[in-house]
Amino acid sequence: MNLTDIIGLFAGICVTISVVPQILKVWKTKKVKQISLLTFSVLTFGIAVWVVYGILKNDMPIIITNSVSLFLNLIMVYFIIYYEKES
Repeated sequence: MNLTDIIGLFAGICVTISVVPQILKVWKTKKVKQISLLTFSVLTFGIAVWVVYGILKNDMPIIITNSVSLFLNLIMVYFIIYYEKES
């Protein structure tokens, strides 16, 4: 891995973990009223496109970090839909 890959991986990790506190808060409180499903849906779609881009470019930092980010954001979208029904 070269310096550019390390920087890309670090940036991807920072962006990826940024959603974890929100997921944990929703999981504990079961409250999603103030969270936009549209915003998280568009974000999740964009991340999925980043995964495809990474695959096309054969860029492992993009593939790895965005795949994890996609998984986490799909969890968040699921929570928003699931807990919105319970409200």
